[in-house]
Amino acid sequence: MRRTRRALSLALALTVTAVVAVTVNSGVSAAAVPDTVRWGPCPEKVAAPRLECSTLEVPLDYRDPDGRQIEIAISRLVSEEPSRRRGVLLTNPGGPGITALGWPAVLAESGLPKEVLDSYDVIGFDPRGVARSTPVTCDLTPEQQARGNFPTYAHTAADVAREAGKARTVAGQCADSRTAWMLPHTTTANTARDMDRIRVALGEPKLSYLGASYGSYLGAVYTTMFPERGDRIVLDSNLGPGGYDATAMRLFGRGMEDRFPDFAAYAAAHPEYGLGATPEQVTAKFFDLAERLEAKPVHGIDGTLFRGLTFGDLYDDSLLPRLAETWQALDTGRPLPIDPPTGDMDNFMSARFSVVCGDTRWPGTVREYQRNVAVDRLKYPMLGASTAGIGPCAFWPDERVEPPVRIGDRGPSNVLMAQNERDPATPLAGAQELRRAFGKRATMVTADQGGHGVYPFGRNTCANDTVTAFLTTGQRPSRDLACAAEPSE
Repeated sequence: MRRTRRALSLALALTVTAVVAVTVNSGVSAAAVPDTVRWGPCPEKVAAPRLECSTLEVPLDYRDPDGRQIEIAISRLVSEEPSRRRGVLLTNPGGPGITALGWPAVLAESGLPKEVLDSYDVIGFDPRGVARSTPVTCDLTPEQQARGNFPTYAHTAADVAREAGKARTVAGQCADSRTAWMLPHTTTANTARDMDRIRVALGEPKLSYLGASYGSYLGAVYTTMFPERGDRIVLDSNLGPGGYDATAMRLFGRGMEDRFPDFAAYAAAHPEYGLGATPEQVTAKFFDLAERLEAKPVHGIDGTLFRGLTFGDLYDDSLLPRLAETWQALDTGRPLPIDPPTGDMDNFMSARFSVVCGDTRWPGTVREYQRNVAVDRLKYPMLGASTAGIGPCAFWPDERVEPPVRIGDRGPSNVLMAQNERDPATPLAGAQELRRAFGKRATMVTADQGGHGVYPFGRNTCANDTVTAFLTTGQRPSRDLACAAEPSE
């Protein structure tokens, strides 16, 4: 997730009165059956040693299980220690909209402990609408793709009104696209049902789960809808109980304010970048650059893009040097650092819109977004007047197949939440709300570190060891655990 950097950072950024019943039209039996999946080589772009791939047909609409079917692409990294294998570990790196077929291999290459790899067959999948599963499109233009999912930073109410026209256009394109038939059914609840279909196809009575970012909400929805079919559930970098709703979108502004001081301290400690000798001076440089780029973009980067790419590079400490180099290039007119390829941005953004806009209803009037922008521009000046702004969800088609899932405390106590204190994308404040919603079902481990993603990428051994112990032994802390900061390498 963090490896797709700028484009995904720009594309990052949905609850009701009753919980969706555990077996609501799932069309899935809880009984174990033999593994019916035919495994074979993976597509070239995701091929990795030992990684196998396949496809699975699932209902487009679970209310009509024998009706139109769509494909879900799945992958498997088999345990090399059959005597230690205890089941499957389904994984999701977030998004929504991110391809995850190769995620098991990425986890293995990035430090997922051997005892976890021995304990599970690690399973990846492209969620419905994404990449090698039946994909969706909004036929986004190159210009729309380049802008990403963050609205233009708004200084006035008129700025919000102008942005509304762009948002309405994108929503109309999604509603009129050749895959519009998928829109009402491309939701987190249906992806959770797809997950249970994967479990059945693999012949497993239960599944364990490791999901981060949006994947935390997907896991929360799955264990709410199917509480008795989850084994060990790990939710990392947690959204609030409403998922990616308007509240979560606005929390990006808070997350950037929480995390930015880490970068300011880094840049101030490295005078070679020329961004300021103190954190205060680096912060002043941010606002200076944003203002200058709004007036005159450099290398095609305007003020909104500058705010977005800064936000994205706060995801991981390893990206801070490149962020400083990018600032330096924009400040002096030097060439920008080379960016990695971004993949299919039309599908990524279209799938994200489908889920985020389809899960919940967003405010539908320009005036409400104007009020929100006025508040967040003062409260979170770095990013708030963008992330509180108006997007396609304001003009999404009215059809909703079902209400969103309400996360609650009914079910077994088998959830472990992992969270960084200074996470730009899923701030601690949202994670704490999800923790309260889960009640006795969950325990949370919080690491005194910055960035998006705790396990296994983070450096806090206290947090990492806690997650590993839970996945391999089932043991969790008896109460919520706060892990102190650890020295940087």
